Amino acid sequence: MTKTLSISEYFSYFKDKRLINIFIFGISSGFPWVLIGSVMSAWLKDEGLSRSMIGLFGIVFGAYSINFLWSPLVDRVKLPVFFNWLGQRRSWILLCQSVIFIGTFSLAGLDIKANLWFAAALCLVIAIASATQDIAIDAFRIDTLAENESHKATAAAAMATSGWWSGYALLGALPFYMADIPSIDWPQVYFFLSVVMLLLMSSVFWAKEPESNRDAVQAELEQTYQQKLAGSTQTRFAKVIAWLAVTVFDPFRTFFARNGVKTALALLAFIFLFKIGEAFLGRMSIVFYKEVGFSNSDIATFSKMGTAVLTIAFTFLGSLFNQRYGIVKGLFISGIAMAASNLAFAWIAIAGPKLSLYAFAIIVDGFTQAWSLVAMVAFISMLCDRAFSATHYALLASLGNLGRTLLSSYSGVVIDDWLGGNWAMFFVLTALMVIPSLVFLFLIRHKLYALENNYHQNN
Repeated sequence: MTKTLSISEYFSYFKDKRLINIFIFGISSGFPWVLIGSVMSAWLKDEGLSRSMIGLFGIVFGAYSINFLWSPLVDRVKLPVFFNWLGQRRSWILLCQSVIFIGTFSLAGLDIKANLWFAAALCLVIAIASATQDIAIDAFRIDTLAENESHKATAAAAMATSGWWSGYALLGALPFYMADIPSIDWPQVYFFLSVVMLLLMSSVFWAKEPESNRDAVQAELEQTYQQKLAGSTQTRFAKVIAWLAVTVFDPFRTFFARNGVKTALALLAFIFLFKIGEAFLGRMSIVFYKEVGFSNSDIATFSKMGTAVLTIAFTFLGSLFNQRYGIVKGLFISGIAMAASNLAFAWIAIAGPKLSLYAFAIIVDGFTQAWSLVAMVAFISMLCDRAFSATHYALLASLGNLGRTLLSSYSGVVIDDWLGGNWAMFFVLTALMVIPSLVFLFLIRHKLYALENNYHQNN
């Protein structure tokens, strides 16, 4: 287990410039969810689209669920010009941010109701670029800390989480305030968001590319494959096959080899199940707030600004808890809090648009978001092999996103067709969705404690 630190000693970690870089990249990671998530949902709602259509629009988030398919390229492919200029991680981050900027700027000039499918295509492009950016940013975070600095892992997770929420909620509040100004429409909001994206791109140039022995390890693995293939195929083909094996096959082989097949499958199942209920709530939350009767400014103040401030505050408290008592216990607590958070929104559905209830729900939700994200980010990070950090993290995180994106895209269908618009029952259902993951977490807890202890002992 981790060594016990004083509070002042632990929080001194956050003075590390590398963690500040992680925070800023976290902002860049969370911001695209504003572009194709909450703000897009509000725009579509104001255009008169149905809840089912708005929910289905979220299918574009499926890119986050399958980004592990191309994550080996982020580990291995060196972008022309960009690599020599910025290095492996930062070059991929800048490329993805450029695509996000172009997509956002294009949405700003669009009549969305007349060009709905083109708007969906632009959202898909932004989602793919953002999902790829996440691969590079997560790998940057893991590579930034040396292997003997595992004691800073939860602090790094806290900075990544608070950065993500700053980008998603603090920056995400501004469009809703702007939308309530009579002279500003949604296309103008997207022009503003494209300028914000341009500013975020500048952070790439002052972050330092992390040092890594990744290339040496991968070159050694390639050499091993080439020696095995010597004599059975031509040299040039042996090199191609060896490159493909190290790029595509070895990341998955090493993950199962390190953890064992049964434990690896158990880990994958838990990660998939953990946040499905929360995702169903999140996809429909903006539609719910507007239908209940909250204004755009209320949404900006409570769901964006309020949630962000609370989440960031609870993030650092959660990271301290995880540091002292372990990541697995943090997952248990956050899972229970998720169910309570969803039930708080069911209360609003029954009582109506009372700001006091809204504030209470946001406090519980902020706690939930903070503890669950910090614990999950730190948990997934400790499962990654540094030689394939981009691929491993993308594989594990994409499983969590699978439930949060593809399945939650049908949340509008659930409430319209299954529940007849009964919001209270919908939120009760999302609370019950948390239970299977907690049961599964309890069943594999001993294996997870062992993994956590080995991680800190070996680092």
